[in-house]
Amino acid sequence: MTDQAILVTGAAGFIGFHVARQLLGEGRPVIGLDNLNSYYDPGLKQARLALLRNEAGFSFVEADLADRDTIATLFARHGFAQVVHLAAQAGVRYSIEQPQAYVDSNLAGFLNVLEGCRRNGCRHLVYASSSSVYGANTKLPFSVQDRTDHPVSFYAATKKANEVMAQSYSHLYRLPVTGLRFFTIYGPWGRPDMAMFLFVNAIMEGRPIRLFNHGKMRRDFTYIDDVTRVVSRLIDLVPADDPAAANAPFKVYNVGNHHPEELMHVVGLLERDLGRTAIKELLPMQPGDVMETFADVEDLMRDTGFAPSTPIEQGVRNFVAWYRDYHKV
Repeated sequence: MTDQAILVTGAAGFIGFHVARQLLGEGRPVIGLDNLNSYYDPGLKQARLALLRNEAGFSFVEADLADRDTIATLFARHGFAQVVHLAAQAGVRYSIEQPQAYVDSNLAGFLNVLEGCRRNGCRHLVYASSSSVYGANTKLPFSVQDRTDHPVSFYAATKKANEVMAQSYSHLYRLPVTGLRFFTIYGPWGRPDMAMFLFVNAIMEGRPIRLFNHGKMRRDFTYIDDVTRVVSRLIDLVPADDPAAANAPFKVYNVGNHHPEELMHVVGLLERDLGRTAIKELLPMQPGDVMETFADVEDLMRDTGFAPSTPIEQGVRNFVAWYRDYHKV
């Protein structure tokens, strides 16, 4: 426990909201930052933010990470010892349509965070990477020792760039940095552009759900509460010098359920919990997509004594219950 506030970027976003709540629940003050953009319904972001504002120890800054002067001033004012950087332009498919948004947020924005950390004595930066960095890899499960130089979407390329940028700052400035490769996070307060939310919306409205590669996909679905527990454990676990990273205090972990689920099985669970049958539209593979994701979490388990394990059946049930409550259906 510390009296100094932890900066959580993307605090009105899905993962950032849950991480901020976890840290506040542990008695850690949090300064949340978000630009509240309109990539998806800002009303959902405002609803998350309203809950955070009710928590003791929370304060909010509305700002864009790409605004260099504002971010530099924020870091200089607070001298954050710990930073959890979760803000990013998300979405594989959107990156094909709007690549510039990813340059502004994921590259320029991340650079401003790195600069803020290194100039103001940050003791540990924890940031969100993505399982998408594994790209065209076919060896399963994905290991943090695997090569990640074949991204199949521009979103994945920006996340790979984040890892390389972070490692260079860790090496040059002795900045302790931990990257988290997230695998298909889902749960209450989730993003409306993600599969689980899209499927429930379509099923409830009697519209077809779109299943790419004719539904023959497997994903390592990871429940949000498991993710917050990982971040809570890692924020105080400052990485030691790693010979594999030029002796920099730099670490990367997979954060996944290490149990891929057939997409059709997940649809079946949603049908069960919604009490409705989905209309299925089977479509070919989309550009930027991969057939299967599967996390090797041995490093995470070894270093923290914890790895995500919430069964998909329980996670889907919780998500549907939240969806019904939030949308009053």
